[in-house]
Amino acid sequence: MDATTAPHRIPPQMPQYGEANHVFELMQNMLEQLLIHQPKDPIPFMIDHLQRDNDYVPKIIILGPPASGKTTIAMWLAKHLSTNLLSVESLMAKEYSPLAADARMHYQKFKGWILDGIPETREQALTIQTLGISPRHVIALSAPDTVLIERNLGKRIDPQTGEIYHTTFDWPPESEIQNRLMMPSGISEGETARKLLEYHRNIVRILPSYPKILKVINADQPCVDVFYQALTYVQTSHRSNAPFTPRVLLCGPVGSGKSLQAALLAQKYGLINVCCGQLLKEAVADKSKYGEMIQPFFEKEIAVPDNIIMKVLKQRLDQQDCVERGWVLHGFPRDLDQAHVMDSLGYKPNRVFFLNVPLDSVIERLTLRRTDPVTGERYHLMYKPPPTMEVQARLLQNPKESEEQIKLKMDLFYRNSAELEQFYGEAITLNGDQDPYTVFEYIESGIINPLPKKVP
Repeated sequence: MDATTAPHRIPPQMPQYGEANHVFELMQNMLEQLLIHQPKDPIPFMIDHLQRDNDYVPKIIILGPPASGKTTIAMWLAKHLSTNLLSVESLMAKEYSPLAADARMHYQKFKGWILDGIPETREQALTIQTLGISPRHVIALSAPDTVLIERNLGKRIDPQTGEIYHTTFDWPPESEIQNRLMMPSGISEGETARKLLEYHRNIVRILPSYPKILKVINADQPCVDVFYQALTYVQTSHRSNAPFTPRVLLCGPVGSGKSLQAALLAQKYGLINVCCGQLLKEAVADKSKYGEMIQPFFEKEIAVPDNIIMKVLKQRLDQQDCVERGWVLHGFPRDLDQAHVMDSLGYKPNRVFFLNVPLDSVIERLTLRRTDPVTGERYHLMYKPPPTMEVQARLLQNPKESEEQIKLKMDLFYRNSAELEQFYGEAITLNGDQDPYTVFEYIESGIINPLPKKVP
């Protein structure tokens, strides 16, 4: 860049491209692999790494005491995620270095992995980390020892197929299979208690190795429930270190609280509060060139054409404060055509929220609003009544907040909302009919945390 042209302004398309294609995470992962493997020629190594495309495949460790069901959960996850299941038995070794070396071979060769019961000790955990094998999710199953001992005592094995059954939870219906089932070795109460003691001694030294990616799940519940909790967790994305500029879109019917939520976001995070209706009013008040175009539509009380609205909106979103600090937009788009126009011009929100509020609640919120024409103070006959009868007597209602007008606006919004929700496929739908600060907490969580992956 030419230093004489400073300060340099980064076009908004650049960070949008970086976010959409995970450029920061891509470079971070590549740098990690370079530092771990330290290849003599980094360029071919990086090309091979990119071609392998394994930065976002499953990398899961499942730990748990004997009889906690970790192998079953690991098998179900491996099947559901179409990834590879590795255990001590499948790797055919228990020595630390060969174990980690074999795991590393599978790590490099396949697209994703699940380690069942590995690492067993802190030494193994450190060796695996040293070799650059880092999980993305770690699950530790937990249950009372008495429950686990009882579970273990009920295990039975089919010597012909190797299938494991249970006298209480998974008894085969075929009498032929029942007759040949045998009790496996090493499941007596004393032996199970010794294994549990060894597990507890080791696990307290293993778990601190995974402080930010660990989830403990109660295994003393139906296996299907444990599986779905585990599946939900491994399909979540951890918070990224990538720079993030929020571009938030709030959609909802009139009276759903969009303005308040936008103001709260702007206040806490320094986002630019962009209200489309307010922008049009300001353009008219400033007597700008766009204001002169808008004025006739205001006077006739008809909708301003989309092309004029988009010009005013573009002018505001292109300003440097919006590019640098991010924005929260409400009041536009109202239908699919407007969303397409906005998207075609490069204004793509990275968080979209739909606030759902039932008609009765909106009517209660809006039809009881009143304004004091003397002081300009706004009241609500239920939530913020006027202080005196004298003030109440002179209050006025906005004609646009009559019940008929509200019903028309609600009907229009919900006629268009289904198409908008489909257009913004990663939109988050919230119940707006609750305390506004509770709604804000949900919105805040949706902005701070990564978007959840869509379950196939």
